[in-house]
Parts: sequence; structure tokens; C-alpha cells
Amino acid sequence: MKLNKPLCVLCWLVSIPFALALMALTARGQEQLPAGLNVASIEVHPAAVELKHRFDYRQLLVTGKLSSGEFVDLTRMATMTHSGKAANISADGQVRAAEDGTDEITYTFNNQSVKIPVTVSGVKAPHPVSFVRDVQPLLARMSCNAGTCHGAKEGKAGFKLSLRGYDAIYDHRALTDDIGARRFNRAAPDQSLMLLKATGSIPHVGGVRTDFGHPYYELVREWISQGVKLDLDAPRVTKIEVLPVNPIVPLPGMKQQITVMATFANGEVRDVTREAFIESGNIEVIEANASGVLTTLRRGEAPVLVRYEGAYAATTIICMGDRSGFAWQEPPQNNYIDGLVYKKLQQVKIIPSELCTDDEFVRRVYIDLTGLPPTSPQVKAFLGDSRDSKTKRDALVDALVGNKEYVEHWTNKWADLLQVNRKFLGEEGSIALRNWIKESVASNKPYDQFAEEVLTATGSNLENPPAAYFKVIRDPETLMENTTHLFLAVRFNCNKCHDHPFERWTQDQYYNMSAFFAQIGRKGDPSYAGQNIGGSAVEGAVPLVEVVYDSGSGEVKHLRTGEVAPPTFPYQQEIAPPMATRREQLAKWITSKDNQYFAKSYVNRLWGYLFGPGIIEPIDDIRAGNPASNPELLDALTKDFV
Repeated sequence: MKLNKPLCVLCWLVSIPFALALMALTARGQEQLPAGLNVASIEVHPAAVELKHRFDYRQLLVTGKLSSGEFVDLTRMATMTHSGKAANISADGQVRAAEDGTDEITYTFNNQSVKIPVTVSGVKAPHPVSFVRDVQPLLARMSCNAGTCHGAKEGKAGFKLSLRGYDAIYDHRALTDDIGARRFNRAAPDQSLMLLKATGSIPHVGGVRTDFGHPYYELVREWISQGVKLDLDAPRVTKIEVLPVNPIVPLPGMKQQITVMATFANGEVRDVTREAFIESGNIEVIEANASGVLTTLRRGEAPVLVRYEGAYAATTIICMGDRSGFAWQEPPQNNYIDGLVYKKLQQVKIIPSELCTDDEFVRRVYIDLTGLPPTSPQVKAFLGDSRDSKTKRDALVDALVGNKEYVEHWTNKWADLLQVNRKFLGEEGSIALRNWIKESVASNKPYDQFAEEVLTATGSNLENPPAAYFKVIRDPETLMENTTHLFLAVRFNCNKCHDHPFERWTQDQYYNMSAFFAQIGRKGDPSYAGQNIGGSAVEGAVPLVEVVYDSGSGEVKHLRTGEVAPPTFPYQQEIAPPMATRREQLAKWITSKDNQYFAKSYVNRLWGYLFGPGIIEPIDDIRAGNPASNPELLDALTKDFV
């Protein structure tokens, strides 16, 4: 007994250094403004907060303007105080309703202060909780319907939900009807199996997904107490907005809070920052957490994809890094392309490379335009030209565009894209299709006409070679995937079995688009009767030469519903002619100048062919989470091309 007290004192004395060390580590771990950055003023977005029910919240964004003109995120660094009890404010700037009344939040940083008025109402009033609008987003945020959990093809542990909640009816039935409706206890909501498992009160392979008293717990609990109702008429999300737009962070290691606002079909706008999925497009440059805080890792530029309930948005974050000594000097410009390229280089503080020499230029331009290096006489002739460099370079480009080697080079490009292949077309069919492509390139056929001739081609694939496109690819779904990929740079294959996980495309749209290819008929050309190509244990032989036609019959059935999918477009329905064959409607829709992807995808493809990486890279992957490296340049080139 006598030893206990000295031992306790000894333990206490020994623990002091460890406690001090821990406190020092904690202090060092707090976010601080790097030395050398001076804040001139601060502002908060939004300037005022209004919360209308007890589950309502807003994410504040505190921004400091530096003396250099740059901006930094001070949300977690500024000192926060508030004068009332109407709201609860977290250390990372989330404001949640506590009780009806008013409040005032003050953020202070280096003697700079800003006040934000807060108004809270409806805390004690009944708030109808919607399964579609409120509960399903929480199930997604807690990963209940993720592909690694109950959203898997066969579900998990006997319980299945639709992947990422794309089927509200299925999910509601799974939650309320399975296992005798024992997942809910309407009389005692806290005893509901759904909440007991999510809080870890009973064994759950998925672990603890929420805690007692957490807003997610309380929201689901309220929905249960209100009778676990299904409200399919609830307004859906129409768009989301991400703020700030394309922020620039001064140095690696600094953080940037973003906010996500969702607009619903009834006009309601809600803060969904904590429920949205925020993902880095380049994990070597930035990483994102569930609260919407982006951490920069090194100098560079990276896209950030944000998704919420089928709506998608993206922003780009630039980590500038130490650019001390950078001084921009405007280079000479030959055209609008130079100006837009220089504008982006100035934004990211990169000095343009020097203009290439004439001997470098002549080699590059020959390889880019003809696929071949210049011959020795061609190099000597160009270098010996006494005209000024710009004049003779322009003249060389004009001479190369359209010459024999140019035509052969770009014919090969399109021969690859349209799959000129003897395995499927035979020798005669391959030669015919390649010659048609070659003639189109040589005659400088307009791109929209070229695409339309491919998509609407009928007749024998020898007499009308672009009809071979429908001989090589034979089923409606594969045709749809290849066509949207080729002419729109949109990858529609990921939404065949479920809604696209990283884009706005839905499973319904997959089958609606496939229906445009469902009425394509093929029959052997009588002139080549008895001649077949292919044929193996895996696939049957087909006529060597086929006649392609619009059959007027044939449909595509939806994989999930088993119902016939009507032919409808995923966007801009009005630009397709109403009275035409399905392929004619499709061709007019794809090639329309109003189609947001057609011209842009080809401009980007050509840029990639000539410069290596595309303005969007990969060159055939246009989506919200893969924004252009220079959007202004791509838009200007697209407008010029149209």
C-alpha cells in the first residue's frame, strides 16, 4: 500500500513530458498561414445565413485576400465567435440550426473581422422528411448503397439496394418489405434494425456508419417515425453548383474548402456539401475529404468532380507553388490561339518556350501533317528560302495540307476509327471503304456531312462503302457505344447495367439511345451469293458483301425493366427531325451545330493528334470530371470550326 502513492506520483511526473510533447504536436498540426503571406482583407460566403428547419445547415467559406492579390481559404484558421444560441457552428465552418431565433457569427483574422447574421426558424415545427430527397442521399453518403456494400450486384449479407440509389422504388421495398418489414420499428424508431446496425449497437459487417444524435441519425429516425413513406413525386435535383470556381491555392500543403449547392425542380436551393461526393481527379496534386476540404500536395493543376443525386459539376484547382522571381513578358501573337495559350500560361505562371528554329519546325510540321519526316531536299529548300520565317512557315503549311502524303496520313487515321479490317470486310470491302475515306479527305468533305453519310448509309457495302460501318458492328448496343464514343467522345458503356457512376448518364438513356440502332437490317448482296466471311466455333459466318437497310421493325428491351425502350436522346431533344428514320434522326441530332459535343470532340481530337495530349485528355473522354485544361481555347476552336 505504501508503494502505490510514490508510484502514482512517479507516473504523473513521467507523463508530463509526454503530455507537453503531445500538446506541441497538436499545436504544430493546426492549420496556419505560411510565412510571407499577408492578408489584406477577409470575406465570408454566404454573407448571411437563413436556416428554415431543424435539419438545415450552411457551410461557410471564409476567404482572405492577400496583399499580392491572391486568395486563401481561412475557414479553419480564422477565429470564430457568435453571440446567440440559435445556431451551432463547427470548427470547420458548418452552421446548423439549434433553436428559433437570431445569431451573429464573427470571424477574425489578423485584426480583420467580418460578421454574418444568422436567422433560424422552424426548429420546433414538424418537418416532413422525404425518402427521395432526404434519406437516399444519406444512404449514399454512409456508403450503404455503394458497390462494395449493399449496392453490389448480389447485395451484402442478404440485403440489396440499387447501386448509388438510382432506383427509389426498389430501395424502398427492400427497406420496408424484406424480412417481414423488421428493419423498421415505427413505434420505437430507435429500435429499428436499420439504426441499430448503422450505429454499431448490434453486429454490422459494414461497421459504424453514424452515431446517436448525429444529424444523419436524427433525419432517418424522423423518417421512420413519420411512417417510412415513399414520395416519388418529391422534387429532384436539376443541377449543382460548386464554389469557389477554379480556385488558385498559393502553396503546396494549403487547403481549400468548397461548398456545394443543389437546385431542385421546385426552385429550392440547399447546401449539400456534406452529402455530395467530392473526388480528386489527380491524387498526386490534391486530395479531398468528406467535408469538402481539398488539400494540395504539390504544384500542379487537377480537376475536382462533385456528384450529388445524379447531378454532376466540376471545378479545377491550381496549386501555384513558389513562383518568386516570376515576371511575365507578353510574347508576340500570330492569332487568337496564341493569345489564349499565353493567357493560361500567365495564369499558372509559366514562361512560354522560345519559338522553335526553322530546322525544328520543318521536321515537326512534316511529321504532324503527313506522318513522314521531310526528305533532305525538302529540308534544304525550306532552310534556303530567303523569306522571313513566318511567311515561309505559313506557305509550307499551305503546301502540305491536301498533298498526297497528307491525304494518305489522315486516311489512315479514319481507317482506324472506322475499323477498315479484312477480317470483317474482306479485301474488296476494305479497299472500297478506305478509298471512300481517302476521297472524303482529298475533297475536304465537311465533317458533319462525312459523319452523316456514315450514320445513314444504306445499300451494298461495296457500292456505298460507309455502309460497312454497320457490317463491322452488328448489335444495337455496341453500335450505340461505339458511335457516341467516336463522334461525341462520350463513354456510354458504363451505364448499361446501372446509372453511370461518374457522369450524368442514366441506365434508361443507354437503352433509349440503343433503340436508334434497333431497326437496321442486313442481307447478303445477290451479286456475291454463296460467298461468306468469318465463321468459327464462337461466331457464325456472314455474307462477304451485305446490303444494309432500314427495316422499320425491331426494338431494344431495357435490361432492368424488360420493357421496350423508346428511342429518345439524352439531351437537346428538339434538334432532331420528327419525321425520319431512326438513323436519320440520330444523324441530324449528332451532327447538329447545337450539339454540345460533336464539334468540340473533333476539335479536341485534332489538337491531340497534332500536339500529343488533347485539351481534354484522353481525347475521347469528355465528361464533367475531366474538364479541359484550357476551356476558353477549346470553346474558341469549336466556334471557329463550326
